[in-house]
Amino acid sequence: MAFVRAILLAYERRGIDPGEALETAQIAPDSLKNMAARITALQMEVLSGFAMRELDDEGLGWFGRRLPWGSYGMLARASLSAPTLGLALARWCRHHGLIVDDITLQVQTDGDRSVLTVTEHSELGELREFCLVSVLRNALGLASWFIDSRLPVVSAQFPFAAPAHADAYRVLFGGRITFGAPQAAVELDARYLALPLKRDETAMQQMLQRALPLMVRKYRRDRLLVQRVRQILASTPDVMHSARTLADELHVSTRTLHRQLKEEGASLQTLKDEMRRNKAIELLNRTDRPIKQVAQAAGFAGEKSFIRAFRAWTGHSPAEYRKHSRSAMAPGD
Repeated sequence: MAFVRAILLAYERRGIDPGEALETAQIAPDSLKNMAARITALQMEVLSGFAMRELDDEGLGWFGRRLPWGSYGMLARASLSAPTLGLALARWCRHHGLIVDDITLQVQTDGDRSVLTVTEHSELGELREFCLVSVLRNALGLASWFIDSRLPVVSAQFPFAAPAHADAYRVLFGGRITFGAPQAAVELDARYLALPLKRDETAMQQMLQRALPLMVRKYRRDRLLVQRVRQILASTPDVMHSARTLADELHVSTRTLHRQLKEEGASLQTLKDEMRRNKAIELLNRTDRPIKQVAQAAGFAGEKSFIRAFRAWTGHSPAEYRKHSRSAMAPGD
């Protein structure tokens, strides 16, 4: 409801009655007084779209100048020809600075970490929170659409105290949320910024007819989910990950986790087996640990189950594999 009230403040500043906008979004005026009240994503989409058209301002009062309807579509088109998402986001940030003086957006990459930051140059006043949240959500939504994949947020930070509705930020961004930071920013996995854009002008035309769902709702598909699951399993080999714990860490439902892995031609069990197999092979090749210890280190409860699984993977028992492997690596006579 705090974001609804922010939109109504934009109406108040323009001296326009928001009644039709509220009615179209099916938001009862009485509910505005209840700060604990919530609206659906569809209601937010409808209200925002109606307000942007009625106020002729896609910024909804955030900035010193209005952004006429179509402004963000123009920025999206200007980024469409970029070969990678990283370059598309860089263009988006640069062109955003041409139409707005109040803030500057910048994306920087260092190794496997990319950060999209918002620097404020003027007082945003009562609309500050709504502005910073919306600008970041807009960028994330468009970026996800460009590559047809969710762009996961590793962490998000905001330069104000935690609001009463702070729990909504996990829904909006996921990842670690920090308040009282120096500036607004989201940290991203740099691997996604290396992905090529998947869209063309025809797709752009269709998307712009109903773009707001990208900003309001999280993108469902994740093209790098298999890689992310592998990374978690490899980084914490001693943890017995379940579908639930992995889904929680990836900020998706268990159903979505299984469905998207299937779309990428994998399953959670095959990825777990892959990690266990790699761990076992490494230990057999590089150490003299007894088979029982190798089994335990690879995540098996017993030696017999390990031997059965290893034979299914390689066609050999662990002892046979170790013997053949070391014979192959021995120097010739």
